[in-house]
Amino acid sequence: MSEISDIRREYTLGELHSEDVPSDPMVLFNAWLEVVRDSKMQDPTAMSVATVDENGQPFQRIVLLKRFDNDGFVFFTNLESRKAQHIANNAQVSILFPWHSLEKQVAVTGVAEPLSKAEVIKYFMSRPKDSQIAAWVSKQSSPISARQALESKFAEMKAKFANGDVPLPKFWGGYIVRPKSIEFWQGGEHRLHDRFIYTKVAEAWEHSRLAP
Repeated sequence: MSEISDIRREYTLGELHSEDVPSDPMVLFNAWLEVVRDSKMQDPTAMSVATVDENGQPFQRIVLLKRFDNDGFVFFTNLESRKAQHIANNAQVSILFPWHSLEKQVAVTGVAEPLSKAEVIKYFMSRPKDSQIAAWVSKQSSPISARQALESKFAEMKAKFANGDVPLPKFWGGYIVRPKSIEFWQGGEHRLHDRFIYTKVAEAWEHSRLAP
């Protein structure tokens, strides 16, 4: 096996000073996301969503952020998926944006709430038609015999909806994660990273610096 314990590097791309930390974390998140998008990083909206099953076992997976505002962070998924089953049992989730190439990350804790059907339909109808069809094909997280089964089902559904709109599957929806805390991490030299955490208190945000 290759040796990995000595793999390390210095973080030198930026700093996060107290005077640059606004009172509203969404202002800082938006600014950071713009930097990430301008950097041409692949999948700038990719985020790891962690949920917990009924036995307390955590699971993580990558999904794409589709919208954010002062209310929270929005993603869409199959409502019969493992993550959706976990959320139905325990809506406490965490999110991580791992922007490694820019030496930044944002970690969020919060509560996932289902989106309204109107919001789900609006987004679903904006997707490319093949993506709409794919939503019908996969019973997410369930065992399948082979990839060919998916491809055959996709071809079948594509023929079925060839001459019309693709309806919203009843098992497809989305969530908004309403944040309780948002932590910003900026890599620093000599492992002296800059970390600031925002915590929701009543309807206001409080923030403080954390030791690296």
